[in-house]
Amino acid sequence: MPIISDRAQHMPASPVRKLVPFALKAKQKGIKVYHLNIGQPDIETPHTAIEAIHDIDLKILEYSLSEGSIEYRTALCEYYHSLGFTDLSTDNFIVTNGGSEALNFAISTLCDDGDEIIIPEPYYANYNGFAGTFNINIVAIPSSIDSGFALPPIEDFEKKITENTRAIIICNPGNPTGYLYTREELQQLADIALKYDITIISDEVYREYVYDGKQQISMLAFPEAAENVIVIDSESKRYSMCGVRIGCMVTRSRPIHDAAIRFAQ
Repeated sequence: MPIISDRAQHMPASPVRKLVPFALKAKQKGIKVYHLNIGQPDIETPHTAIEAIHDIDLKILEYSLSEGSIEYRTALCEYYHSLGFTDLSTDNFIVTNGGSEALNFAISTLCDDGDEIIIPEPYYANYNGFAGTFNINIVAIPSSIDSGFALPPIEDFEKKITENTRAIIICNPGNPTGYLYTREELQQLADIALKYDITIISDEVYREYVYDGKQQISMLAFPEAAENVIVIDSESKRYSMCGVRIGCMVTRSRPIHDAAIRFAQ
């Protein structure tokens, strides 16, 4: 009988996947199911993307660069330039197997066994799994429905910061709350990152899903914290082609970038 590692035995199952068997049974009975468990956008994948798959003309599906092809990183760079981040170059991007791998790269680059990451709660449930893979402890700070799940008081973060704290993870716009952080809230996070020399990991895969005339503000908008910010993005989420599994990690920090690229080799 094979011995299963302690890590595997204590790895939490994905709660968003636990509902899948129930949904499948309901569908088999002809019941209409609205999936609120898995983050699959309810818009069609752009026809140009489908055509590109059909029209692909490759003789060899070869290895790409560890950081991703230069053509794709150039396209990412142009997209971020359109958001106003004109200082970014192709060297600021690492292309990943979905946003999940980008998160794993970020966490494994910053943390050792027993280190801590602070996350406002409620949060994307799979952050638990990502942290558990590397024996990292999540320290949750509850946000309140009374404030629409706004960022908890910054004093609550400071109370939780210890010598083992390596990062704060936020999701902006929030999954599962939908909350959109304000510039003032993000400035507080930039300030605390500098004060305690920790990193803000900003999961921004839902950047384009903002309504009511509002606009998402990226953690990249705070150049004073350039060395203390990692952004997680997902092209496949943005264009409703999640099955393609294309994400990226974005940072201005050369030490973080160069460390993370070792995990991509």
